[in-house]
Amino acid sequence: MKHLTIDPATSGLPTKDHVGTKAFPEAKTTKVHPSNAKEEDTNATLYFIGTATTLLEWEGLRILTDPNFLHAGDHVHLGPGVSAIRQTNPAIDIEELPRIDAVLLSHYHEDHFDRPVEDKLKRDLPIITTPHAKSCLTAKGEDSFTSVHALDFFESLQVDVKGSASQGDSQKKPSIKVTGMPGKHVPPGPLAVANDILKAVPPTNGWMIELGYSSGPEQFDNGYRIYISGDTLMIDELKEIPERYKDQSIDLMLIHLGGTTIPGPSMPLLMVTMDAKQGVHLMQLIKPDLTIPIHYDDYDVFMSPLDDFRKAVVEAGLSDKVLYLDRKDQFKFNVRQGVGSSAGTEADLDLMATKVSTQAVG
Repeated sequence: MKHLTIDPATSGLPTKDHVGTKAFPEAKTTKVHPSNAKEEDTNATLYFIGTATTLLEWEGLRILTDPNFLHAGDHVHLGPGVSAIRQTNPAIDIEELPRIDAVLLSHYHEDHFDRPVEDKLKRDLPIITTPHAKSCLTAKGEDSFTSVHALDFFESLQVDVKGSASQGDSQKKPSIKVTGMPGKHVPPGPLAVANDILKAVPPTNGWMIELGYSSGPEQFDNGYRIYISGDTLMIDELKEIPERYKDQSIDLMLIHLGGTTIPGPSMPLLMVTMDAKQGVHLMQLIKPDLTIPIHYDDYDVFMSPLDDFRKAVVEAGLSDKVLYLDRKDQFKFNVRQGVGSSAGTEADLDLMATKVSTQAVG
């Protein structure tokens, strides 16, 4: 397993032009994982900025997901002949971000990593992403990003927090294990083959984020597990996830919805992210303790509104398994200690990757 050590004391502010230290953004509303802990017993926060952009804070470590800070009316390029117009504003602007220690980027698409963000971010800010995105971010000559870490499906990287120890046990250090999960932006078949040739829509990852404590290079105890679907459709490869974690709980799923349909609302030909129906099917497959939908209603190419998902959840009898966040809301939860070792080994991951490859060929 790969390792990345981060010292929050030296991370600094995320952009080249940041002026002054910014506090963690103030939330409009705070919601708590109901079966996990009371608010006063929580130790981690997820702040929803908009689209798939969230800010995760735990044990002094801050991770920003899929940074997209465009405003209503701004345009993004999503592929040859495909553009989209933002319909919403982010909860905060990029210049209002506090210190950021790392970015988790699901794929290299402008509604997840817009051009102003790419221009403004410091080049030494650690970014964990797909092999494709790494090749793009590191191929800019003197303007390349210098700390990009690529993960393919079922590959893992452990982020260790330097200079911190768990309360009551100086041998255990806070760590976050990030594992690439399967995802496909284009449905299998002739269109996927054509996309592989044209490279119109980039490859995408989901993520399994495990927050916990480590006492050695391969000794990691998970305390809270978050699955982020990424911009995927409902594909067979996702069935590997419950198999991989069949004896482990998934506490939270952040699901990318929207039913993104290209080339656009005037000609909706191809859906490339989950709609309400597929979102419910993914809940039934993964069976997380709680689901929070993100990546909804933000662009005009998002053809499946959040209200459709709400209705589908009710019809499926899953209302008690979903929590809804508006932009500028925060979600609090507790990362437990002493829960047990993280699921699987590198050999397990290699086996799963082999199965995925075999299924894809078949």
